[in-house]
Amino acid sequence: MSQDINAEVIAIGTEILLGEITDTNSVYIARMLRDIGVNLYYMTSVGDNEARIADALRIALGRAQVVITCGGLGPTVDDMTRQAVAAATSRGLTFHQHLLEKIAERFVGFRTQMTENNRRQAYVPDDALIIENPVGTAPSFIVEQGEQCVISLPGVPREMKFLLVENVVPYLRERYQLGGKIIKARVLRTAGIGESTLDDTIGSALLQAGNPTVGLAAHSGQVDVRITAKADSEAEADGMIAAVEAHLRERIGRYVFGVDAETVEEALIRSLREADGTIAINESGVPPVLSERLQALPDSEGLIRAVRHFDDLAALAQSLGLEDGSIRMIAEKAAEQLAVETGAALAIAVVSRLGAEEDRADSDEMSALAVYSYGQVRSRAYGFSGSSEVARSWTSTWAASMGWRMLRERLE
Repeated sequence: MSQDINAEVIAIGTEILLGEITDTNSVYIARMLRDIGVNLYYMTSVGDNEARIADALRIALGRAQVVITCGGLGPTVDDMTRQAVAAATSRGLTFHQHLLEKIAERFVGFRTQMTENNRRQAYVPDDALIIENPVGTAPSFIVEQGEQCVISLPGVPREMKFLLVENVVPYLRERYQLGGKIIKARVLRTAGIGESTLDDTIGSALLQAGNPTVGLAAHSGQVDVRITAKADSEAEADGMIAAVEAHLRERIGRYVFGVDAETVEEALIRSLREADGTIAINESGVPPVLSERLQALPDSEGLIRAVRHFDDLAALAQSLGLEDGSIRMIAEKAAEQLAVETGAALAIAVVSRLGAEEDRADSDEMSALAVYSYGQVRSRAYGFSGSSEVARSWTSTWAASMGWRMLRERLE
């Protein structure tokens, strides 16, 4: 039986903290660590400051055997990972002429003149294991300190992924005798039930179990139930997950619309086919997000009875013969009229006011959705406007989730 190894990932770069780029590197590293059975309990982001990077490294080394840094290995003055790792592990930096020659060869291949500042990249912490970078100019390295190690990788995603797969994963397997141990996860995707109710229905015995673990993650209109198992083989992990999944489905199966990457739109289309029904959609004051998602699904052919769109709420209200009323009432009326006119089994209306500069969390008069099916209507209202990015996905996903649940209740 291989030992339990804990890791921490440190993403380095002020651009991450400023929101200028999304840190996809840490997510990729997390998945790779999961697949080889390494526990990941912390992810840290830190800017381009040597002292703060060193502090983050010291903290990480206080709680993890493996620390992986990403970024800060370039040739500029704000690339400080080398110095910070050296400081955190109480060592100096050593210049390696052969690394500089390798970097120079890379620039010859690029048909570009190497500048003097690239010389910085040939310095690594004393006694570090060097990881040469055949797909970029930033050499990487591993600093071993007793049973611990710091692994520093470049921030360019293509380079990081290559070195992680080709060098780092094999190193970790050998150094920590990871063998075939893996961490595997399966996600049950639910709709039509709130997070707190789902938590109560599942029960503390399952939610507080050690291995496999069960956790909840709420999204717009749906809640994910993640089952995670750690085992010595994929078959063993699959068996552990299957046993827990069976217990979960006994308790919440009627709310599960899919697993892993399946979407609620796919589930909605499946249920429409099962019910031998069609759908009609009205999206007004917002882009046609839901209709485009459904139309993009190959199985939706022949199921979308009608798609309507009004640029603003006033135009929609006028078409309904309404002079006044709440936005929720307008959405309900639009869904009902659409169902009557088209004969669709399911009619969805997503409506929103335009022009608001800010979302109004204390208001329910900015956006609304309504679903009408076989004489029943359900609706929700929100405080964000049609100019909000949230309205473009949140309301559409909620509408699809509500529509799916109404169809399932009729089919049950």
